[in-house]
Amino acid sequence: MQPIVSISNLSKTYAGGYQALKDVSLDIQPGEILALLGPNGAGKTTLISIICGIVNASAGTVRVDGHDIVEEYRLTRSLIGLVPQELSLGAFEKLWNAVCFSRGLFGREPNPDYLEQLLKDLSLWEKKDNALMALSGGMKRRVLIAKALSHEPSVLFLDEPTAGVDVELRKDMWALVRRLRASGVTIILTTHYIEEAEAIADRVGVIDQGKLLLVDDKEALMHKLGKRQLVIELETPLPALPEALGAWDLELSEDGERLVLTYDPHKAHTGIHELLGAIRDAGLVIKDVQTTKTSLEEIFVNLVSIRS
Repeated sequence: MQPIVSISNLSKTYAGGYQALKDVSLDIQPGEILALLGPNGAGKTTLISIICGIVNASAGTVRVDGHDIVEEYRLTRSLIGLVPQELSLGAFEKLWNAVCFSRGLFGREPNPDYLEQLLKDLSLWEKKDNALMALSGGMKRRVLIAKALSHEPSVLFLDEPTAGVDVELRKDMWALVRRLRASGVTIILTTHYIEEAEAIADRVGVIDQGKLLLVDDKEALMHKLGKRQLVIELETPLPALPEALGAWDLELSEDGERLVLTYDPHKAHTGIHELLGAIRDAGLVIKDVQTTKTSLEEIFVNLVSIRS
């Protein structure tokens, strides 16, 4: 299957010499949700801006649905919708007029039925005659999405789509993203909320210092890089870790009530059975045992900290 977006050896160096992107290559498949994670200044917005034709690349190529974004810029831009990070909307314009205008910018014929359904899906229909300045911040964020979808693009870029919105609205937007993907729209989002990527993404890419560190299926990434912890709660607190348990890489909590073993669940032998036996032989009484798994956030922090 041909990628809907194909990025090859993309680099961007600004006039002052700052290199925002360094030889980035990435294929994005039709109908997937790709989350791009990275700290501030990592190059996420620069990457999106190049694909959307806002910033010129210093080197490399980008193709959208097989078309070069430079040679066929009018066609490729018509295939793309962009929801920017900043709330940039006219103050006095009516919501309905703003969305109709955005559709017209791409030369699309009027389709009031489509736009009506779009605004209803975004819970904006009742506000269609309101001036944009009268809308809340969350509503304005939805208007940006409506404007980006007004011309029925195949690819939607969401740059920090839920920045500054409340938890309830964030979950509403997650549901909207899933519905868009179900309708065939390919979605690429940047986010600081790692739980957002964990909740809705099919694949996750990690960018830091202009380089794409990895791109992988979310579940595969957590499988390969994730660890588990065995947390053993003791009946009686320990003042220090007993010598008899020194063979295991254990951590003792500050209050002495819990032993924590970090292990790789994919190894054939984890040593848990022997550890529990050694605890019993040491005369310690176990009150409770539980396991936890590494979150996507912890994987991300470890990847970025290794490069820092």
